[in-house]
Amino acid sequence: MNAGAASSLTERIPASWRKPLAHLAFLWGALLLLTAADWVTMAGKWWEVSTYNHVLFVPVILAWLIWVRRSALAQLIPTAWWPGFIALFAALLIWLLGTISGVNSASQLGAVGVLQASVLLVLGPRVTAALLFPLGFMIFLVPFGDEIVPALQMITAHLVIVLTHWSGIPAVIDGVFIDTPAGLFEVAQACSGVKFLVAMIALGVLVAQTCFLTVRRRVLFLAAAVLLPILANGVRAWGTIYIAQFRGLDFARGFDHIFYGWIFFALVVAALLGGAWRWFDRAPDDCGPDIAKIMASPFLARLTSLCIPGMIAALAGMAMVLAFALWSSAADRIAAQVPAAISLPAVAGWRLVDYTPKVPWQPRAQGAKHKLLGRYRTADGQVVDVFYALYSAQGEGREASAFGEGALTPDTPWRWLEPGNSTPAAHSEYLLAHGFDRRLAETTYRTGALTTGSAVRLKLATMRARLLLKAEPTMLLILSVEQPEKADPRVANAAIAQFRHAIGSQGQWMDHIAGLR
Repeated sequence: MNAGAASSLTERIPASWRKPLAHLAFLWGALLLLTAADWVTMAGKWWEVSTYNHVLFVPVILAWLIWVRRSALAQLIPTAWWPGFIALFAALLIWLLGTISGVNSASQLGAVGVLQASVLLVLGPRVTAALLFPLGFMIFLVPFGDEIVPALQMITAHLVIVLTHWSGIPAVIDGVFIDTPAGLFEVAQACSGVKFLVAMIALGVLVAQTCFLTVRRRVLFLAAAVLLPILANGVRAWGTIYIAQFRGLDFARGFDHIFYGWIFFALVVAALLGGAWRWFDRAPDDCGPDIAKIMASPFLARLTSLCIPGMIAALAGMAMVLAFALWSSAADRIAAQVPAAISLPAVAGWRLVDYTPKVPWQPRAQGAKHKLLGRYRTADGQVVDVFYALYSAQGEGREASAFGEGALTPDTPWRWLEPGNSTPAAHSEYLLAHGFDRRLAETTYRTGALTTGSAVRLKLATMRARLLLKAEPTMLLILSVEQPEKADPRVANAAIAQFRHAIGSQGQWMDHIAGLR
């Protein structure tokens, strides 16, 4: 771009906006540099993971939402606002907590949040009010949905079994597996419908804002945008089973791949929009903010009085970014000392025997300093498999509770079947291999004085320790029992309960293996 073209472009920007936009660009540059790793990770998911392909449209939608507001925004005068430092600090803290604990969802949420907060800081409350929806819509840049996959699998499985019985096909449900005359079907993670649901939520929020005026209609439309893809995915999965009964598994799989992809989703979207079309009550050219109302608001006027010079806001924001960068660097170097070697200890009433599972099973614990896998047996034949992992720290690539870590290892014969009877100290789940080999697995985490089966509690404890620059090791323990086909599931639970009783305090036992006691 030559100097004349650049000058012409600058002249199109109102004079009152030129310096504030320069300050915002300056601060955004620093924030994007600080959070670059998160943006690279998010962009990779948008492009490579089909669940998040729809996010590629979000930047375009954001640009359009701002473009249609350009005339209204030109009527406002941006004013830097010192309480915006509170919002920026909070967003940076979320990013820091996620970064130092390896929780990508938190660090990515913070990476988006710092951009939102910097608008409030540099441009002030009136401009933020005018940009409230585009700023809020930025949240859909964060890839989310993996956390709800198990719940969606179970919902889909129950919908499918109801529809299968209703259509006259005999079937038996076992967790997320459905046995029919044509074969055994699994409601796998890819069949959970999370792809449709997260994309539909983003679309639903956009349409609710731009096409409806009343809150009631917006809420009803959003409810439909959530329920319809869930129900439609159940119909989709049932359709595959139904077709397989008459045309065979191969034909059903081929039909599923061809039709039940984005074509099916497009039909669901068309049904949602077509059904709501007659109730759209907002004109297409009337999706911008009410500038007259913003200008006349006494509340916004009082807030705007808390202004500071724009350059001071940008420089102070830069100082805050630098402080958090140093804090993150210091926390990232914190790691606990762990023994050079560890081993599974003797347990009263149990003896270590050769580990010979019917179906190979080895949990995943990437980044752990030590991993142990063994089998204990009692004199009367009770058997419990024990997996133990010891981490010197939690972070990117070494997170005990990350998706894909622990008992259910991807790319193995094992599939998630259903949840077990979890307790505060252990997360329980059933796995299935080859359609009939079951395994009960109970997972416990330990860090500091915390012993829990909750991944959320572990993450919060890790965040706290790293935030305070405390070096604490983290331990992962999985107690598991193979369950023969058609065996009473209470036998597996009883074996694990008996083993827990034998080791006494589970937290102290885990600490003992780690050399802490």
